[in-house]
Amino acid sequence: MQAQAQQDSSQKAARSLNPVNAVLNCFRYVGGGLLSFMEAIGNLTFFMARALGHCFSPPFFPSQVARQIIDIGYYSLPVVGMTALFTGMVLALQSYTGFTRFNAESAIAGVVVLSITRELAPVLAGLMVAGRVGASIAAEIGTMRVTEQIDALRTLSVNPFKYLIAPRVIAGTLMLPILVLIGDIIGVMGGYIVSIYRLGFSPASYLSQTWEILEYMDVMSGLYKAAAFGFIVSVMGCYHGFYSQRGAQGVGAATTNAVVSASILILICNYVLTQVFFS
Repeated sequence: MQAQAQQDSSQKAARSLNPVNAVLNCFRYVGGGLLSFMEAIGNLTFFMARALGHCFSPPFFPSQVARQIIDIGYYSLPVVGMTALFTGMVLALQSYTGFTRFNAESAIAGVVVLSITRELAPVLAGLMVAGRVGASIAAEIGTMRVTEQIDALRTLSVNPFKYLIAPRVIAGTLMLPILVLIGDIIGVMGGYIVSIYRLGFSPASYLSQTWEILEYMDVMSGLYKAAAFGFIVSVMGCYHGFYSQRGAQGVGAATTNAVVSASILILICNYVLTQVFFS
């Protein structure tokens, strides 16, 4: 018996060392990972479709929407405002440092306002909200999943998508453009403060150059991006929280995955929308 077991183990070791088996195992791992990835994409797409459908069909919960508007919009305003302010100030300083080499200091106002409205305000606001709101949503819904509160809602004949998911998606999609618009104003103001009081620009000249170069589409493209980013942040937070695993470790993993996936999707979506708007 012992000799037979040793012979079987040696045969298994020989098969494992076979190059053909090693290649096949590699394909098996790659194929399994690809199938798992495609399954996750399908589940996320189905979740997004359900969330959108419940956002436009009754019954609605206005009190929940109002609560989420305050949580997502009002409480995120200090973070977005501080980020936009110092981004505009740093951008003015860096632009001045670079443009003085080419005697193009007059272009600083245009660079600041276009960079803030087109790219920096929506992207940075989306990332900051993803870190604050996306994590909060995933932790809250994940805790409800672990403590079986979602199952209790179903027992009470309350659709969790109506009561939990739809209000957060609506609030996130509506409030992030408002946050970005405020961030545009604060960011341009930060560049103005540095340019006037630190770099010695003329206030009237700086403002006139800002208004001359700024166009309607520059602001609106950033607001369209912000709406898409708000949808991404809220959906990813709800998705990872809704399907979180049991236990504190599962809630922590859902929170981390919500922030990371939302941030990556924001960057990908930013490129796609920029290509659409300015190609």
